[in-house]
Amino acid sequence: MATEDKRALDRAWIIERADEVRRTGSTLIENVIPVEKIDELNRVFQPLLAETERAENGAGNRGPSRYYVTPPFRAPWTDISIIDNDIIMAIVSELVGADGVFCQLATDTPCLGSEYQDLHRDTQSLFPEWEQETPPYQLAVNFPLVDCHSENGPLEMAPSTHLLGKDDALRRIQSGEICLEQVLMKRGDILIRDVRHIHRGTPNKTDEPRPMVVLGYSRRWLFRPEVQIRVAQEILEQVPLRTRKWLRFNPVFNTLEEAEKKEELYRSFAY
Repeated sequence: MATEDKRALDRAWIIERADEVRRTGSTLIENVIPVEKIDELNRVFQPLLAETERAENGAGNRGPSRYYVTPPFRAPWTDISIIDNDIIMAIVSELVGADGVFCQLATDTPCLGSEYQDLHRDTQSLFPEWEQETPPYQLAVNFPLVDCHSENGPLEMAPSTHLLGKDDALRRIQSGEICLEQVLMKRGDILIRDVRHIHRGTPNKTDEPRPMVVLGYSRRWLFRPEVQIRVAQEILEQVPLRTRKWLRFNPVFNTLEEAEKKEELYRSFAY
């Protein structure tokens, strides 16, 4: 097993977590990824953030002083405790099927000077004209690279709004019928969420950036061309068979250099 955690073997517990996502839009699970792995990711992430800040002239690409950064798909980001974690994969498989797709590895980082984002979803409804929502088809697995508290830009979410039409959900939030809830997390915790729920980023009031990693998963038939993982052949040969299967619809390149030559395409993120 990628992680020695008995929870991954508890079928009833896995179903409870998946049902919580179906019901509320998310489930927060503590102590899933080893903290030493998180700290190593944060160490290698900081130069990537600095490079993106320079490229964006300090303006941010997800609002003021907020940065979307796509790390290269190689170590330490490809550590099996992250991309082949038994708890994550069991719950994700329960929600989008064992034949699903791993389609995104990215980060969202508010820095000092960031602001409240507009309330939004991360994807469109499959059939907006139907005015009804479907079972889950796209998920985000989030985990912070530093402890996430009330002062450094926590996510705010509106529970169960993935089950509502967007306009109806926004009306209920505005009226106070549905309240926004802050998501506070420690290093090693994960949040599995249906990306249709209404949420927003909040200001980071500290001097330390607050990186949040996102692993994106979807049902096998969902394709968003702006969201993909560029995989080098040598990395594909190194990852576990299960991960290789979940990566199967992503572009594969002959060399790491080719895989890492990328202009960020994921600019429209709010729906």
